[in-house]
Amino acid sequence: MTPADIENPRGPRRARFGSSGLPRVMKRAAGFVFSLAITLFGLLLVTFLIARVVPLDPVLAVVGDRATQAQYEAAREAMGLDRPLPVQFVEYVGDVVTGDLGRSNLTSRPVTEDIRRAFPATLELATLATIIGVMLGIPAGVIGAVNQGRWPDHIIRVVGLLGYSMPVFWLGLVALLIFYGQLGWTAGPGRLDVSEQFTYELEVARRTGSVIIDSALSGAWDVFRNALAHVVLPAGVLGYFSMAYISRMTRSFMLEQLGQEYVTAARVKGVPEWRVVWVHALGNAMVPLITVIVLSYAGLLEGSVLTETVFAWPGLGLYITQALFAADFNAVLGGTLVIGAMFIVLNLLSDILYTIVDPRAR
Repeated sequence: MTPADIENPRGPRRARFGSSGLPRVMKRAAGFVFSLAITLFGLLLVTFLIARVVPLDPVLAVVGDRATQAQYEAAREAMGLDRPLPVQFVEYVGDVVTGDLGRSNLTSRPVTEDIRRAFPATLELATLATIIGVMLGIPAGVIGAVNQGRWPDHIIRVVGLLGYSMPVFWLGLVALLIFYGQLGWTAGPGRLDVSEQFTYELEVARRTGSVIIDSALSGAWDVFRNALAHVVLPAGVLGYFSMAYISRMTRSFMLEQLGQEYVTAARVKGVPEWRVVWVHALGNAMVPLITVIVLSYAGLLEGSVLTETVFAWPGLGLYITQALFAADFNAVLGGTLVIGAMFIVLNLLSDILYTIVDPRAR
């Protein structure tokens, strides 16, 4: 060791760390990009194969069942379905990479344009439902854990169990019957009333695709209130299911944290109970809970098909359902790819947030 090393021992260590740390970061980045590419490739392959094994004929959906055999063969050739499956898959991947998801037979528009119109509605609904689930589920889970075995815990567990047990389409129909049909507290199916839809189309600038946000930014308060009246019921139904899941996981994580030694030590030192529970225990429980919330959000994005169908919500789930009934496979595959890609992105986001909240995971 030289005198310079003795005077400044941190210098050589920094140099050694920098020379070895950079390849390690690059290796992790390369591994992440590779795993992401493999996942997306698997998603493309699965969606492509599902479209080919579904017992629906997309050619008949285009030409109709009264077309001649010559017309059928011509349409099949024009759609590229007469080629070998590997060739079709390579062409399909090439189109997706360039952003071409084909043209919808149902709307006669490019699928990317249809998805651009439908996805904001699904995003709006799932986001509001997740906010409801988080705001109600986390406090409910904490209260249940603190009162383990007592009546508040039993009530919260029963409410959560009902949320898991009842089918979402049945709950949506019952909610429509009671709150819209009988009580008249909320608006009916759809995103807007017909009259407000015209106002929205003519006077509201499309900035985000969310009717609530865009109408508020444009000052169209009648449209804003009408949009809230329509979204509160489907968002509440989905939010209830999200709350049931989040409260259950929060309770489980909190029970684990409340049994740790640091909680006992904080109580012995005289730390107020509310601070022990809501700051220390919940702060540590939030580390795995972030992943639960993000995955719940992803599940609402991909699992709101029945809710959108019941409430006639013009989102991506309803679009995929209608396309499937019409054997519009370009639209079905395009919507499935978008939902799958969102799920992958949200999984990545949960991993990033996990490492930010918990330094031990870095």
